[in-house]
Amino acid sequence: MIPLRPLGVGEILDGAVSTMRAHWRTVLGISLIVALIIQTTVVLLQGFVLKGVDTTALNDPNASVQDVLKALRSSLITGGVAGLIELLGTIVATAMLTMVVSRAVLGRPVTTGEAWQDAAPRLLRLLGLTLLLPLIALVIMGVCALPGILVAIAGSGVTGGGIAAIGILPGAVVSIWLMVRFSLASPALMLEKQGIFKSIARSAKLVRGSWWRVFGVQALAAILVSIVAGIITLPFSFLAMALSGDGGTNFLSGNPGTYGWTYFVVSGIGSVIGSTITLPISAGVTALLYVDRRIRREGLDIELARAANVPGYAGTSAGTPADSTTPGG
Repeated sequence: MIPLRPLGVGEILDGAVSTMRAHWRTVLGISLIVALIIQTTVVLLQGFVLKGVDTTALNDPNASVQDVLKALRSSLITGGVAGLIELLGTIVATAMLTMVVSRAVLGRPVTTGEAWQDAAPRLLRLLGLTLLLPLIALVIMGVCALPGILVAIAGSGVTGGGIAAIGILPGAVVSIWLMVRFSLASPALMLEKQGIFKSIARSAKLVRGSWWRVFGVQALAAILVSIVAGIITLPFSFLAMALSGDGGTNFLSGNPGTYGWTYFVVSGIGSVIGSTITLPISAGVTALLYVDRRIRREGLDIELARAANVPGYAGTSAGTPADSTTPGG
C-alpha cells in the first residue's frame, strides 16, 4: 500500500485511502458494523431519552437560573452518554483498522475475524489511553485557570473570570503541544503491545524533532475527514428536517427535545454512511504516520522489506516469522 521508504504527506493520505480500496470488504465491513451499532444506540437514546428533554430554557433570556441549570444538566447528561457510546465504538474501530493497516503495509490481507482477534486483547488499555489523554489536557487547563477561579470564589467574579480566561490560553497551547506529541501512542500500544504509559513515552520519542510535521499531517487529515463527513451527512440532515414536519423549526429554535423519530432515523443513516467512510481514513493516517516516523528514526523500512520478502533483502525480520510480522513487531 505504501513505498517502503520515508513517506510524504500525500503518500500517507493516499496510503490510507488505498488500504480502504484494496481491502474494502474488511475495512468497510468493520467501520459499517461499528457505525451501525453506535448510531442505532444513539438513535434509541435520542428517541426515548432526549425526546423528553426540554432545552428551550437555554435560549430563553427570561428563564430562571433553576430552569437553565436543569436544562443544561439534562443536555449534558444525554450528550455525555451519546458521546461515550461514540467514543467506545470509535476505539473498537480504530483498534481493528490499525491491525488491518499494519498487515496492508506488507501487502497481506486480513479478515475481520483476524483483526478482532489481534485487537481484542488491547482494547481495555486503548480505552484507558483514550480517556487519559484528554484528562491530562483538562488538568493542565484547570491548573492554569485555578488562580482566576480562586479570585472568583473570593468574591470578585468579573476579575476572576478574566484571569481564568487569560490562564486558559497558555494551558490550551501546552495541551495541544502534548496531544500532538502523544498522538502516536494509540498505534504504539496496538502494534508494539506496550502499556499505556510506555505507549505515551514511545509516541513522545517518535514525534521528537518532528512536531510540526506530525501536527500538520494530523490537522490536514482532520480537515479532509470533516469535509468528507460534512458532504455526506449534510444532505441527510436537511432531508431529515424536511421529512419530520416541524423538524426545521425545532432545529432553528435549538430544542432537540421535540424532534421526531423520522429526524433521528434519517440523520442517523447519514451518520452511519459518514462514519463508515471517515473512520478508516482517520485510523489509516494515524497508523501510517506511526510507520513513517519509525522508518525515519529506526530504519523500519528495512525490516518491513525483509518481512515482505522484497528482492534484495535476505531473510526475514530478526527472530520473527515473515507471515506474522507487523510494523510493530
